[in-house]
Amino acid sequence: MLFDVIPDNFFSPLAAPGKIVYWECICRLFSVTSRQLSFGVERDVLVDELQYYFDSAMAADIPEEDLEDTGGMSSRDKANFMLRRLENWGWIYIDTDYSYVQRVNFRDYAIQIIKALLAVSEDRRAEYQGYIYTIYNLTRAGGSNPGLGLLQIVENTDALITGLKSLNANIKKYIDELTRHSTVAEIMDALLNDYYTNVVDKAYHRLLTSDNVAKFRPEIVERLEANSRSARFLNAASREISELREVEPEAARELVLELLHEVIDAFRSMDEILDEINKKNTRYQRAAINRARFLLSSSEDIRGQIKDILTFMNERIQEQNLDYNAVYELEEMDRLIRIFYWDYLDTDSLYAPVEGKKAFVPQEIQPILPDEKVRGEKREAMRLKLERTLSPDKIAAYVREQLGDRTSMLASELPLAEDDTFIRLIYIRLYGQRKRVGYRLRMGDTVEKDGFRFRDFEIIRKD
Repeated sequence: MLFDVIPDNFFSPLAAPGKIVYWECICRLFSVTSRQLSFGVERDVLVDELQYYFDSAMAADIPEEDLEDTGGMSSRDKANFMLRRLENWGWIYIDTDYSYVQRVNFRDYAIQIIKALLAVSEDRRAEYQGYIYTIYNLTRAGGSNPGLGLLQIVENTDALITGLKSLNANIKKYIDELTRHSTVAEIMDALLNDYYTNVVDKAYHRLLTSDNVAKFRPEIVERLEANSRSARFLNAASREISELREVEPEAARELVLELLHEVIDAFRSMDEILDEINKKNTRYQRAAINRARFLLSSSEDIRGQIKDILTFMNERIQEQNLDYNAVYELEEMDRLIRIFYWDYLDTDSLYAPVEGKKAFVPQEIQPILPDEKVRGEKREAMRLKLERTLSPDKIAAYVREQLGDRTSMLASELPLAEDDTFIRLIYIRLYGQRKRVGYRLRMGDTVEKDGFRFRDFEIIRKD
């Protein structure tokens, strides 16, 4: 059980009103102790560190209800108070050495939790390449510790699968949050800055290039399958795991086979996760672009009028803080067509007229000659539609045309005042992540031009 190891009130400082000051003090203490040979430091050293923190202008205040009833506290009193609180909550313990010097030590479980919380707060991303290289090298190594190597392979495989599932869920989070953005600027910022910076550039792009599992998987699976058929490997790994796990040799042998097949199955079924990640990435980018184009479109046809109505209703709902189910509480809705739905269908919902039986009398079909003028107009309309449809090849050709003889240019140099140029700029940014386009991108600072505000980037011709 978790709370057989961790005290019941261990998480109290992270849930208290003064959680900010408690967390900052924990981070400072951990930073000082992590630089030592062990996680134990003289108490006076830590008191001095916390006193310096409370004396600084950036220090958070301890809530009044948490302070002891001793009147006003000095910075040193607050430092000693903080150490006593953390000791009572089970984060640290204090012992006295042979020189009667008190030393503060972090609990072993507290160290693991602090590291995990720091990784979350610093938004550290999984380094898939490190996991894959480790697994790849361990399977190739024919060392004298096959059992220990197998356990490390299992541990890194689990970390790799966990990282991929986390990336999959992270993309789903961005898709869900897309509907919260009501302007083109918010959508483009979420797509080109937030999503590309935190998902595509840090994880997804590497997953398709340098961290691609397909480069290493065949040899990994082949060597693991060979080990599962090797009596020499099974005997050596079983003896080592039997000693490490303190189990019978026969049970250790079964565990070795189970772990080998577990890793093999994980690598074989990894395509399902990767396919899901690819689909969600494509879905998010398509949804963001379609939503931006929908907001940019403006026309007097039925689609444009419906868009204007929905935009107006959304603004009123946001202003009056209404629930979407209470949309008909808006006064303006009385003058609009009310859209409703049937809870169920019955004989009164739909009416099918009765048709009598008629005898079928075949008639001669007269040939209809197509109107060449109408056909020509439709061909021209189709040609124009295809010309306006943007594709990677067309975007690459457009970039070559704009570059001319130059090797690079800024995106802000494009003629943004012309029709569809900003849409082309968005696609240039999107397709710039692909390997087969004839250019690459280098991000710059935020600029404003021709009524558009975006993060500028340099377009560089590939050699």
